[in-house]
Amino acid sequence: MAKEMVTPGALDAVIANPSPSEVSDVVVQVVDLKPVGSSNTRFTFIANDGKTRLKAMLPTSMAGEVNSGKLQNLGLVRIIDYTCNTIQNQPQSVLIVIKCEVVSPALDAEIGELKVEQEGNAVHMKPEVKGKTEGTVSKSAAQIVHEQHGNAAPSARLGMSRRVYPLVSLNPYQGNWTIKVRVTNKGPLRTFRNARGEGSVFNVELTDEDGTQIQATMFKEAAEKFWNKFELGKVYYISKGTLRVANKQFKTVANDYEMTLHANSEVEEAVEEGTHIPEYKHNFVKVDELGPYVNSRDLVDVIGVVQSVSSVLSIRRKSNNEEIPKRDITIADESKKTVVVSLWNDLAKKEGQELLDNVDNGPIVAVRAAKVSDYSGVSLSTTGRSTLMINPDLPVAQKLRSWYDTDGKGSSMAPVASTLPSGTPRAGSRSLYSERAFLSQIVEPSVGEGKPAYFNVRVYISFIKPDQPMWYRACKTCNRKVTEEIGSGYWCEGCQKHETECSLRYIMVVKASDSSGEAWLSVFNDQAEQILRHTADELAAIRSEEADQKAYQIELKKAMWVPHVLRISVAQSEYMNEMRQRITVRSCNSVDWTGECKYLLEEISKMKTQA
Repeated sequence: MAKEMVTPGALDAVIANPSPSEVSDVVVQVVDLKPVGSSNTRFTFIANDGKTRLKAMLPTSMAGEVNSGKLQNLGLVRIIDYTCNTIQNQPQSVLIVIKCEVVSPALDAEIGELKVEQEGNAVHMKPEVKGKTEGTVSKSAAQIVHEQHGNAAPSARLGMSRRVYPLVSLNPYQGNWTIKVRVTNKGPLRTFRNARGEGSVFNVELTDEDGTQIQATMFKEAAEKFWNKFELGKVYYISKGTLRVANKQFKTVANDYEMTLHANSEVEEAVEEGTHIPEYKHNFVKVDELGPYVNSRDLVDVIGVVQSVSSVLSIRRKSNNEEIPKRDITIADESKKTVVVSLWNDLAKKEGQELLDNVDNGPIVAVRAAKVSDYSGVSLSTTGRSTLMINPDLPVAQKLRSWYDTDGKGSSMAPVASTLPSGTPRAGSRSLYSERAFLSQIVEPSVGEGKPAYFNVRVYISFIKPDQPMWYRACKTCNRKVTEEIGSGYWCEGCQKHETECSLRYIMVVKASDSSGEAWLSVFNDQAEQILRHTADELAAIRSEEADQKAYQIELKKAMWVPHVLRISVAQSEYMNEMRQRITVRSCNSVDWTGECKYLLEEISKMKTQA
């Protein structure tokens, strides 16, 4: 307990003497701290001196102390200046605090009736101790501690014997609480740098026995203190944290508040105690049902059998030029569809390496909180919230293993992007239909200014220059450009190593046309392979077969006047002191004419309604 204590009889003196000059050193406990209506600057509380309780109002200057958590319920304040107001039809006055200061953080409990003892000039307060009644059995300290262990959060570990609060009952104005929660997700330890300095930060998602979740974040000293303390799946007692209204843009769980743990917060694992707190419940989405989640904010859980694993690549982040590891894995499920999952950071290095070592055995992976994008049609990418389990002990994993061993291993698999109906209602349909545009609208000079703009176009590839440099020599590991060494072999600057062989990857331009006009588009490897239906190595081999390159030009003509639905980005870049528009193909889809007809009928219906 804090060294400072409440002033005995302070509130009686305040009521009797409205002038602050006649009452000195008024220290009271703050009880039932709450805002006035929906205000975040005006707060009321009950002032408690251990004997008398008096309704009071804080000055607006203390709002920052309350919102930051420095002043909490059950804490102590010293009242420096005040006035007492009498309210009509109310028997008791209201204490209007004009100036005060925080004396102590939240105490363990509300101060009750106190016994005052005078020793010289010092005043000591002790709880009222009543005499022993008949039949009372004297207990040792060890027995009392043992009973407290059985009824509350372990006092030996947390120094407290108060009840555990459910997460749903917490709010920013509570003072002292203890929660019992399971860590259902743990984010990576990241570094940050801003105007206030730099340090480490990470967050965890916590779940209590009612299934209520909250996100807790730790910065700097707290992050270093609790990073190794929190382990995924374990149960902990937590106290001395603060709450604030969650930022809707960044919150990851369904809770109006988010928690911050500080260096003085207390976290202790609930060891060998019966717990009924649920584990994280996965909500797996089948691979062929990923369409509705493309480009949406919703994250998905997926489970599948690993078909292939790539080597680790190093991707350079534009914001700080930092290189981060990335690894792609391809998974499949009972739908006989495959999807590429991009693993980042530690998942790419640790779990990704384990998958690479065991890929021949077809391991099963469960990925939590993955983002679905329209890259290459449909693909998945891990986020800071993502976790990956290899061969999890789950009923759905056992069912998937049984299917793969008996039937799936010998089945032919197809990428989900190539078979997903374009007319299927999905968030990705936003990128196929809702953002439709004509080429004449896209080539307007103002499009793409400031930041890239994204559209979908249904076009025909009308021309491909046969004499353009259509590909580049690339490293087989990281896909970066390699330089040919004198003698033999190639040097990769990204991997910093010598390779005896390299691969070819497309980088070319094509002319696209629709009913409104035409435009030149930049196309990269994955999309170019879908347009040309050949890899760059295959087309290069055809090109070198004949001197007149007739077969090569025939293959290019086969790719012309074929309809595609393209996802494109439009950006402005400066070249030779002149702003130029650059249109890049981000994904390529074949046209589903049934879906196109439905789209046109919907557009006609809208036009009739507007008319």
